[in-house]
Amino acid sequence: MTDSRGTSETQSPRWYSIREASLYCGLPESTLRYYEQIGIIAPVARDPSSGHRCYSDDDLQALSITACLSATGMPLNQMRDYMEHRDEGGDGADHEVGLLREQQQRIERERHVLDIRADYVGLKIRYWQAVKTGDEEEAARIGRQAHDKIDELRR
Repeated sequence: MTDSRGTSETQSPRWYSIREASLYCGLPESTLRYYEQIGIIAPVARDPSSGHRCYSDDDLQALSITACLSATGMPLNQMRDYMEHRDEGGDGADHEVGLLREQQQRIERERHVLDIRADYVGLKIRYWQAVKTGDEEEAARIGRQAHDKIDELRR
């Protein structure tokens, strides 16, 4: 059957090289190979004549999801777990939400640590400004605050 332009309504599926897939999802080619090797993404079809990987539209969708998970800093084992359950729909929703909540908690802990580090750097700037102006009392007070921040990081 053809459409008004005389082309077939059913087109052959489009295949993408590893380079095209990499550009699409923003992950390096080596990462795509590694993610396939460790089971984060399903094995990719191969061109029978060359043996090169051929990515389908479904593969690109999976890579897009994987790239988003990677961008959050999610550990590889949890990315694999997420991808294994993503097609379960409502039945797998609780599982996926649980993984995402764990990642959100990890990010919030990291943010807390970054906030403490930023506070510490701000205190050190103020410390050196006090040293520069010769305000030894202020420098000592700020030095104690900076020490407290380091103690907070160690907890």
